Amino acid sequence: MGLSALINGTVMTMNGAVIEKGTILWQDKKIVAVGEKLDLPAGAEIMDIAGKTVIPGMIDAHTHLGILEEIYQVEGDDLNEFTEPVTPQLRALDAVNPFDVAFRDAVSGGVTTVMTGPGSANVIGGTSLVMKTAGENYQEMIVLPEAGLKVAFGENPKRVYSEQKKMPVTRMGIAALLRQALTDAQDYQTKKEKAPQTEEVLERDLGLENLVLVLNRQLPLRAHVHRADDIVTAIRVADEFGLELVIEHGTEAHKIIPELVKRNIPVVVGPTLSGRSKVELAGMTWKTAALLSKADITVALTTDHSVIPIQYLPICAALAVKYGMKEEEALKAITLYPARILKLEERLGSLEKGKDADMVVMSGHPLDWRTQVEKVFIDGRLVYNGI
Repeated sequence: MGLSALINGTVMTMNGAVIEKGTILWQDKKIVAVGEKLDLPAGAEIMDIAGKTVIPGMIDAHTHLGILEEIYQVEGDDLNEFTEPVTPQLRALDAVNPFDVAFRDAVSGGVTTVMTGPGSANVIGGTSLVMKTAGENYQEMIVLPEAGLKVAFGENPKRVYSEQKKMPVTRMGIAALLRQALTDAQDYQTKKEKAPQTEEVLERDLGLENLVLVLNRQLPLRAHVHRADDIVTAIRVADEFGLELVIEHGTEAHKIIPELVKRNIPVVVGPTLSGRSKVELAGMTWKTAALLSKADITVALTTDHSVIPIQYLPICAALAVKYGMKEEEALKAITLYPARILKLEERLGSLEKGKDADMVVMSGHPLDWRTQVEKVFIDGRLVYNGI
């Protein structure tokens, strides 16, 4: 791929700089240079975007894109394996339909990367993945095949398994099943380490293998959790086993800010652009993201697609600003901070030399509801060119 350049646009880098009449130069999927009045090599393909704004491709750090389809509500629902409450062996990688129309919606809205994964019916639901929203093929779209292990606290596992008359039917049951699974993984790891010396043939267990990755902090625990008491339980379990924890949803996370600050735990907040569909959402407010951000907690905003359509991610950021979040922080909450939470900050989330050439050209300010997405580039390739 030859050199390409966007020139004369307002470049919002998300690294602290806004460059008026800036230039972005890229080649072979990567940004080569970002700045003002850059010398353009002979033969570069140049696109003049005077009067437009460029931001990094937006990132949603918690979705079910391609796993829970909007149209095919039965055929396209691969969200939850309801048969057992503990299923760490499952991989969202095996469930995603890359032809789900939601990928087209994501691209048209400027969302270029998502984490997508299992639902919250199970105490342990399986591993999530990170993927681009467009590519030459499914394999090319995948960024991280396993990006964390989904666990769930609160009403969803209780409701699902109460109906089946099996554990868990209480919050105690949820915590106990999670602890037991992690303890089993500790025992499994010990046996695996001793197996070469004893010449014992170890019977492999795919679920325990994934839990060992969590114990070794090679995979974070991604916790679906709303109520403050459930968040505290998630923190307690993570402390007991020395796990890396990411809070997802965090409806009442603002009530326990000191605990989150103490442990430097990030929070993916949302979906707040929705109704209070269950009792756990009684305290839902846009102020949660603002309060967490003011406490210097790393905050990302989520649509939880398909709860909120993926293309409305910037609207979520705009509403967070309305309720007290700083504008720059809200923009970072849909670009740089989700990249940081997903451990992809070196590749994604800002417009800098060496990062993936994921760029969104917009008609105006990203948080203005009237602004149109006009062009979207993923890995340097134009994947959207207007309505």
